[in-house]
Amino acid sequence: MNTITVKNVTFGEGRPKICASIVGEDVANIQEEAELIKKAAPDLVEWRMDFFDDVEDLAKVKVALQKIRVILDKKPLVVTFRSKTEGGERELPFGFYFALNQELIATGMPDFVDLELFSDEKGLLETIHIAHKRNVRVIISNHDFAKTPTQEELVKRLRKMESLGADITKIAVMPNSPQDVLVLLTATNEMKEQYATRPFITMSMNKMGVISRMTGQLFGSSVTFGSVKAASAPGQVSVSELKKMLSFFAE
Repeated sequence: MNTITVKNVTFGEGRPKICASIVGEDVANIQEEAELIKKAAPDLVEWRMDFFDDVEDLAKVKVALQKIRVILDKKPLVVTFRSKTEGGERELPFGFYFALNQELIATGMPDFVDLELFSDEKGLLETIHIAHKRNVRVIISNHDFAKTPTQEELVKRLRKMESLGADITKIAVMPNSPQDVLVLLTATNEMKEQYATRPFITMSMNKMGVISRMTGQLFGSSVTFGSVKAASAPGQVSVSELKKMLSFFAE
């Protein structure tokens, strides 16, 4: 697996990097969360734009992004609009979804943009091209909040993301049994051992899947998500607890 380095953080080697998400509904809450996250010191930060009340006002989105960038300074920053279909707070028409991401890419402030695999492929490819021209890395993601697909399907989706040009691929699924967690971990290991040419992220959600957030160093997942003020997905534990847990698997 090739590694990528962004702002002195190298993805794809060593322990999984810890990401904390900003989920504030307005600029004041966003700034407060950014300050708390700065103190918690994760490896990178994600701004979940779907929580932001004014996400359909591009000027206000840019103001909020600038506030985050100033506070977090040299911390790698991911901008993400998670659709309601994949567990987010709201939906946007595909046209605006891609326009939003492209506008933020053009500011030069994000280090990563997260784009959903099951969106319009033409818009997806266009946005990936624009991001790479501006030296912004692309995470292509997929989230299933109902079930865990088969091992074959999980690997197929991750490989599809690679073929589309993702710098990092990501899949998160819901377990309905302990066996589902094993399916996710086995697919993760298969990607690491046989197919991955770049860093990837996998996780099994909810309390049942918490073990998948800790064992990336063993199975291959390169990033894990923790909370500071509020969780952005089921099963997240705090950044401080994650640091302790990951130390058990450190080389």
